[in-house]
Amino acid sequence: MTVSAGTATGDRRGGVRRETALLLFAIVLVSLNLRSALTVIGPLIRDVREGDGLSGTAVGLLAAAPLLAFGLISPLGPRLAGRFGIERTLVACMLLLAASLALRPLPSVVLLFAGTFAAGAAIAVANVLLPALVKRRFGAQATFVTGLYSVALGLGAALAAGLAVPSEGWLGDSWRAALAVWAVPALLSALIWLPLLGGPRSSGASAAGVRVNLWRDRVAWGVTSYMALLAVQFYSQVAWLPEIYRHEGMSKSAAGALLSLSLVVGIPMGFAVGAVAGRLRDQRPIVWAGGIATLGGWVGVLVAPDAAPGLWAVLFGLGFGTGFTLVLSLFVLRAADTSHAVALSGMAQSVGYTLAAVGPIAVGALHDLTGGWHVPLVVLIGVAAADLAVGLVAGSARFVRGRELAAPPAEPQAVPAGGS
Repeated sequence: MTVSAGTATGDRRGGVRRETALLLFAIVLVSLNLRSALTVIGPLIRDVREGDGLSGTAVGLLAAAPLLAFGLISPLGPRLAGRFGIERTLVACMLLLAASLALRPLPSVVLLFAGTFAAGAAIAVANVLLPALVKRRFGAQATFVTGLYSVALGLGAALAAGLAVPSEGWLGDSWRAALAVWAVPALLSALIWLPLLGGPRSSGASAAGVRVNLWRDRVAWGVTSYMALLAVQFYSQVAWLPEIYRHEGMSKSAAGALLSLSLVVGIPMGFAVGAVAGRLRDQRPIVWAGGIATLGGWVGVLVAPDAAPGLWAVLFGLGFGTGFTLVLSLFVLRAADTSHAVALSGMAQSVGYTLAAVGPIAVGALHDLTGGWHVPLVVLIGVAAADLAVGLVAGSARFVRGRELAAPPAEPQAVPAGGS
């Protein structure tokens, strides 16, 4: 009997380890798809613009469409998770993302914009739910796992930016095919989640469904503002930096490679910040490091774009890689439980991305208005300085203290990454 009991215990532990490993793999696959739909457009933006006859403002609106979806749809994330469970909702998001990416390159401006918005809607919900899932399933190791999926976010973004122009050539010089091909990894990421559905752990509805009000919380607004201004800069860079360098005489492939470089540099920073942030009581030193790097990148592009474009790209990578991983970690570190993590993630991403959508549109409009890039870059430098200031509020060592609208049930037991 003792042997049988020990064997059963060992089997259970082995099963938990396998489930945890599969869950980590599934989280990484989802994360790989959460930025590629956006970063693939930047290197191809002139081809898209000329192919569909879009103005600079219209192209800015196209770049902002997924961000508008992020802002408008993010509040639905907690409600969908409360009704269907986090894992099932993530599968639906990946299926919608695959369908949207397959449809948006069809020869129709309406489908181009609608598909881009729908892709943004799918990403928006997944953005909100991943931090809550990580907090619920990995407990004390949540910030490490956050760093891991932040690395996957950066890798997916870098691959899409770096392969956009080469894949256009491989696919018959068709920018439409180069956009559509990213539906394949989205579909694969949905399929890998199927073994994780149906069990008792996949519901997650009780903890995720508790509604928490953070709208009067100073710390929550600090995190939200930090994310918003960071996103304004990042998505303006993704949409327009290749075009800025092409304006300086750089080739399409070289400009795309610079954007990819900045995204690649952010990958190790994501892992490092994820490993360190949870060990610090106060994250303001990380805010300082990321903010100074980003400011240096914008000032370099404004003052001497041709002097060291690779250096400016590296600074962007260091700044954005640090900032976005820290934001994702703050969703966990500033929340005492899963319900607060969902609420903070939903609030920050809803407000943050709605404001961030202004970035690419404003940069495109300012370029059309002034005929150059000097004014847009000066504005982005101001945004970077403001982001550093509000980041110091977000990085202070305090929990959000929102008014709970429903009594939260007991937290589900976290599953350590080691599977014990």
